[in-house]
Amino acid sequence: MNHFLSSEMENTPAAEALFHVIPAALEASVSYGGGTGRGPQAILEASDQLELWDGEGFPYKAGIHTRPVIEGKDAETVLAAIEKETSRALDQEAIPVLLGGEHTVTLGAARAVFEKFDGSVGLVQIDAHADLRHNYEGNPYSHASVIRKIHELTGWPVYQVGIRALCDEEVRYQKEKGIYCLSGRDADRQQTRSLTLPVEFPEYLYVTIDVDGLDSSLMPATGTPVPGGLGWYQTLDILSSLATQRKIVAFDCVELAPRDHLSFCDFTAAQLVYNVMGYVQRADKN
Repeated sequence: MNHFLSSEMENTPAAEALFHVIPAALEASVSYGGGTGRGPQAILEASDQLELWDGEGFPYKAGIHTRPVIEGKDAETVLAAIEKETSRALDQEAIPVLLGGEHTVTLGAARAVFEKFDGSVGLVQIDAHADLRHNYEGNPYSHASVIRKIHELTGWPVYQVGIRALCDEEVRYQKEKGIYCLSGRDADRQQTRSLTLPVEFPEYLYVTIDVDGLDSSLMPATGTPVPGGLGWYQTLDILSSLATQRKIVAFDCVELAPRDHLSFCDFTAAQLVYNVMGYVQRADKN
């Protein structure tokens, strides 16, 4: 198995690494295009092509440990394994970096973060979809329900960015529960390059990045691409602004569905993960 940046460095021992990469190849509830089960491995393989300089520094120097890929088709079994691995990382004072797989995997990591930090965490979601359905096609573990499940479990405040595909149930839930939302349209019209979190937002953040939050011209290799998403530097600037305002204690990158002859998408996801590592590492030093 490739580990993250395997062409450039050894797999850092867990006890010495700031970042613990947890690949979770769950693909059990895709509702349009398939392939998310291959996403984690594609990101790991593409990371071999990354340069160690991220434009501002060398995130790898903080140490990156990659755990074995979590596989399986039963959602609850996979979620339990993700929760266990995330808890191990947090117990070692590391930053869990979850690679999906479908968005459902975020629930497993969120459980562990909730156990560790309770209500002192806010969730920031970059996504085309709100993922606030009670269930989808009768499946309570659907990728289309994951943010609602996390919200119901933890009570964390949620800030959604880039949303541009919702059903009426999700619009109602946003309004009833006070979910913060910057739509893809507003992000574009306002030329949003930073996100100012509400004053009452907690001191810790879990950041979940569904790659379909990026514009589909930049990221077509995903199960449900939607036009009108975030641009590359816009996404990076928003993520950088989050790291300067709060402490990111865990993050993930999900819903990459690799496509033949579109390897640039795998590389884009790997670069995105590495850049977020850089923002976290530099904020951690300050």
